[in-house]
Order: sequence, then structure tokens, then C-alpha cells
Amino acid sequence: MNKRLTKWVLALAGLLMVTVVAGCSGNKTVATLKGSKITEEQYYKEMKSSSSGKQTLQTMIITDALENQYGKDVSKKQVDKEFNKYKSQYGSSFSSILSQNGMTTAQFKKNIRTNLLTKVALKKNKSVSNAQLKKEWKSYQPKITVSQILVAKKDTATEVITKLQNGEDFTKLAKKYSTDNATKSNGGKMPAFDNDSTSVDSDFKTAAYKLEKVGDYSSEPVKTSYGYSIIKLDKKPSKGKMSDHTAELKSKIYASWMQDSTVMQKVISKVLKKADVSIKDSDLKDVLSGYVSSSSSAKK
Repeated sequence: MNKRLTKWVLALAGLLMVTVVAGCSGNKTVATLKGSKITEEQYYKEMKSSSSGKQTLQTMIITDALENQYGKDVSKKQVDKEFNKYKSQYGSSFSSILSQNGMTTAQFKKNIRTNLLTKVALKKNKSVSNAQLKKEWKSYQPKITVSQILVAKKDTATEVITKLQNGEDFTKLAKKYSTDNATKSNGGKMPAFDNDSTSVDSDFKTAAYKLEKVGDYSSEPVKTSYGYSIIKLDKKPSKGKMSDHTAELKSKIYASWMQDSTVMQKVISKVLKKADVSIKDSDLKDVLSGYVSSSSSAKK
């Protein structure tokens, strides 16, 4: 399963658990057994003393703060678009993945929305400087388009390369030899990618970017986590001017910041301060200590 999907699934599972706990306000019975019972109050005390309970309460507070401040900036259409990307990526197994993790479509879409809200918060609270753009530009490489023939054995890959050197057609060889069912019927053509693409094997990207002219192909089999590839360059745009790629460069920088815990801690801290959070239970006064001082979030 995709790491981001797994992370969202686990986070939401905890969120649902504490949502139930948060509603506990008395001694209603949660469970009974011979000789005793467990009340809502007992359950709440147990949960609030656990690290998982505190972590999930923190998540609930942050989610509400994000929704209140940036809810209008994320539409249902955006959430559906992101959801459909995952659905398309996992195909027929998508429903079973959600089911195995006890999630519904609605619950997963809620997590997607929270992630999109976090992205908005980042952009609203941290801008990209010209110096940062220039730094990103130094390592920037435009998206390229390649075709590949993926095989299981190195000997087979070498055989295919020999056939190419003898003038045989790459498209026909891809249809005959490639084990990649997603591309073989189209002559091995892959979606465009750049050097930051996480869906493409790093060794594959390195080999692809070494090809200089359209029509060039790997002279040696390229070993990746999927087998051995022969890569043919289909399109490689020139880098051009930085001013022509400002939006793309900013997008890359923001994507990097989303994975930077130090950056995101500062952003969420700003969101929480603006939310003026008040923790009413003194036992939970430190639940936001990673973002704001205990005194600023404690009972007011």
C-alpha cells in the first residue's frame, strides 16, 4: 500500500476512536462482564492517559483549526479529483484496501480533505523567496517521456538490445517481450516524469536522464526493483528560462516542505495560535506542547 495512504488510514482509525471518547460525559456503561462493568468515565480516563489518545486529540484539534481557517479554499471537486487518483492507481483492489483498514469512502475522503487543507495552510503561512527559486532551478530538470521494455532476466534484456542494434522496431519488441502490462500494448510508452517523481524507480530515472537524443536507448540493461529495463528516449525538452517554470518550481518547493517536519511544525503552530485553542481538561494541557506553549492552550 502507498505510504501516504497507509498513514492516512492509521490516523483516521485513531481519530474515530477518540471521537467516541470525546463524547463521554458521564457514567453510561460501555461494556459489561461478570461481576463488573466499564463506564464511559473509566474509558475516557484510560484513553486520555494514553499516548495514542493524546495524539489523536491533537489531530482532532488541528483538523478543526484547519477547517475553520481554510475550509473555503478546498472544494468537493478537489477532494474527488484526489480520491479518483488513488482509486485509479489501485484499481480493483482499492475497495478491499479500504475495507481491510475498516474505512469507508467517506472517511477516506475526509482524510484527503485534511491533507489538502494542510497544503493550503502551508502556502498561506510560508512564501517562496526568489533565492529559494534560484536554488531549486539549479537542480531542476524538465519532465521527459520515455518508453521501456521491462523483462525479468538480464540475458533477455541483452537479447532485446542486440535486436535493437540490428534494426528491429522498439514498439514491436515491447509488445513481444515486455512484462509491464500497463505499457507494453502502447509500445512501452510511459507517462512523463521528472527527477522528483516518486512513482519511478531512482535507478530508472538516472538512466533515463543520461539519454541525450530522442530515439536513443539504453546500451546496457538497467537494473531496477522491478527487473531489467531497456529505455528509449521519446521526448526531452530543453530547460529554458527560470521565469517560464516559476509555478512548477514553487510546486516542487512546497511539496518538499510538506515532507519537512520542522517546516510543518512551524506552520501548524501558526494555525493553532490563530485558532486560540483552550484545553479544558488540565490532564491534557500538554497535548499541543509540540506546537504551542502549555500556558497558551490551557484552560482559559
